[in-house]
Amino acid sequence: MRLLTGVGVGPGDPELVTVKAVRVLREADVVFVPVLADGPEGPGRAEATVRAHVDGDTVRAVPFALSDRGGRSAERLDAWDEAARAVVSAFEEGASRIAFATIGDPNIYSTFSYLAQTVRTLMPSVDVATVPGITAMQDLASRSGTVLAEGREVLALFPMTAGLDAYEQALEAFDTVVAYKGGRFLPEMLRAVDKTGRTAETVFGAALGLPEEVVGPVADLAPETVDGAPYLSTVITTARRRERGGAL
Repeated sequence: MRLLTGVGVGPGDPELVTVKAVRVLREADVVFVPVLADGPEGPGRAEATVRAHVDGDTVRAVPFALSDRGGRSAERLDAWDEAARAVVSAFEEGASRIAFATIGDPNIYSTFSYLAQTVRTLMPSVDVATVPGITAMQDLASRSGTVLAEGREVLALFPMTAGLDAYEQALEAFDTVVAYKGGRFLPEMLRAVDKTGRTAETVFGAALGLPEEVVGPVADLAPETVDGAPYLSTVITTARRRERGGAL
């Protein structure tokens, strides 16, 4: 049997990796970690987390177009194909269990789904599984003391790649809105939040679990943070809660 498993390794803190994820990573013949094709020197977030738990001899970096913002671009398609070929080659060389580590959860806005589809096309006999991981919204909620949802409240998970207009509509339509990938839109996002009168219910997080972590109410953010927030930033706007159990 050949098994490819997408393993969620959380937002960046090596302690936020599940027991099952560690077991699957350690049992794998090969562990692939995505890296920026033209990124900085040193391990990326997923790789650093994996190496905190796994012998480095089994870990292999595979370039991914992680910073490509152009949608279904040629660069991105080529990266998926190249990564899939690396996985297939590892199977052909004798590996029976391969893990692919992804930050967050492999079933939420993850590159793993595209990799798995391509591998199945090249090698239909491969079985695919996933191990869930802690998400950035969960980690930010914990670090900021934020309750994501209560009672009948509806929570929406929103990628800022869907656009600012859709984000404003989400703020109007849902009790709690979690926005991912919002770094370059942060000034406009904060204006949208302010327009709905929900600034006091909004927190920001970036580089969660890392030395350069930024977490806190958006009202307290320094101007340089607002203007230079990283792509993988998270913004949580919760419902207004005026009394205990008011949403029941």
